[in-house]
Amino acid sequence: MDYKQRTLKDEIGCTGIGLHSGERIRINIRPAPCDTGIRFVRTDLSGHPIIEARFDNVFDTTLATTIGFDGCRVSTIEHLMAAFYGLGIDNAVVELDGPEVPIMDGSSAPFVFLVKSAGIKEQKDPKRFIVIKKTFKIDDGNRSICVYPSKELKISYMIDFQHPLLRNQEFELRFSGGDFVREISKARTFGFLKDVETLKANGLARGGSLDNAVVIDDFRIINEDGLRYKDEFVRHKILDFIGDLSLIQSPVIGHFVVKKSGHFLNQQMLASLMQLKRHWKVYAFVSPEECSKNSVRIPAFGLAEPALA
Repeated sequence: MDYKQRTLKDEIGCTGIGLHSGERIRINIRPAPCDTGIRFVRTDLSGHPIIEARFDNVFDTTLATTIGFDGCRVSTIEHLMAAFYGLGIDNAVVELDGPEVPIMDGSSAPFVFLVKSAGIKEQKDPKRFIVIKKTFKIDDGNRSICVYPSKELKISYMIDFQHPLLRNQEFELRFSGGDFVREISKARTFGFLKDVETLKANGLARGGSLDNAVVIDDFRIINEDGLRYKDEFVRHKILDFIGDLSLIQSPVIGHFVVKKSGHFLNQQMLASLMQLKRHWKVYAFVSPEECSKNSVRIPAFGLAEPALA
């Protein structure tokens, strides 16, 4: 049972391109003690300012999730955060020498590879789980997010774009480490060819290419290699949702039913839900027996090295 906190066993890093800045950025991920959470450090700025990855530090959701504190910002964090959440990483320090997390191949898979290469270490303190006790729903026109009480973490997602390749795609993820890595982590970000020039004219997507995004014209996929999954688009939206969900800093046990959401509505949901404390309760299980006694199945995050006695 994966009820204890986790960090990396060793430090690891790489270099990549920022999707929106187009800058070459070095990322370095270090282990951190229990109850640290995920912290970003801008090593390129004076004093190496720190930003905690929390929903109340989100200040921009335009095409990506951006966190900031005291004038410092880090953008496009969602794919890395999804990898941390999917592998059960609670504590880590992420050092960046630029304004955003590198886009890599547009999915979480390279970050999953990095974390697994460094090794995953179980820590002595228990995780804190947020267990949904009462149904909560938020709407924005034809978009919505609803979360129901459930014995496990489950995400049911539906998208419906005005495009023949993106009509009425649905996917349901029953959360476990293997399922996330196998079914979700490799799904890439996507965009429409007609929007690319507009984005670049507005100073966005400067680092975007067919190497880090699925690009769609009016009728087809531009990428020569095609899709990694036939429904890669909705799977990537689940990946983004998991990355945003991670910003409440605790694994959730509940059933999310999501229709056509994006970063803006995801963050509105988190902020509203966290204020309504009658809808959820925090549990810290100190033994597998306690999990069973409370009739919940905590997410399975995959193998980790046990903490030393």
